[in-house]
Amino acid sequence: MTKEYLRLAGYKVLSFDKISSTQTYAHDMIAQGKASDRIAIVAAAQYAGRGRYRRKWVSHHGNLYVSFIFHCPERDPRLSYAVAVAIAETVISFGISPLIKWPNDILIDNAKVAGALIEYAGRFVIVGIGINVHTNPTVPEYKTTRLDKYNDIELTDLMSRLVKNLDRFINADFDLVRKRWMELAAGLNKLVKYRGEMVELIGVNDNGALVVRRGSEYLLIHGDEILM
Repeated sequence: MTKEYLRLAGYKVLSFDKISSTQTYAHDMIAQGKASDRIAIVAAAQYAGRGRYRRKWVSHHGNLYVSFIFHCPERDPRLSYAVAVAIAETVISFGISPLIKWPNDILIDNAKVAGALIEYAGRFVIVGIGINVHTNPTVPEYKTTRLDKYNDIELTDLMSRLVKNLDRFINADFDLVRKRWMELAAGLNKLVKYRGEMVELIGVNDNGALVVRRGSEYLLIHGDEILM
């Protein structure tokens, strides 16, 4: 365990050189009754990192891998947008221009640089975030990139800015979050593929559902994927 991030204000930080998964570690803490609000679990590398739909998240040294534990008495689909905007604004703060691919992948030049995994456990929510900083994996499904292609980034500075933006947007009014998400959304008002069909991406409703249009019919998407 390192001490690199232990001065992060308002959070209890557990920092490791390498563990299986920060997300799994967070789940274990909750199951063992050791969790509390505002815990950050950071790993320099993971050997069993995972993303949405339990896809493998390649996790070499040089990047930011963190799972936050927050008290959350009930599920809220709008949280995903707040997290996405917080990551995007963190990237923007380094002078880099990202877009958000629904629901919370962060793209630079149409290549994935970051993503989030949000899971609920008991009275807590675990917000897992991975950001490619100094390395980016080669994966067959999509292009990837890293932040240091665009600017010099220190991991401690990145973590500090990320936490500030998470605190800002998680606690913000959803109208503000939704407006900013739509300003940064990739594919907005364009055709995207949903369940094998081409639909128009319209926006996000008050409850956090993605709105698409198929002909004259409007559809609400909650958990499925869309393809650009």
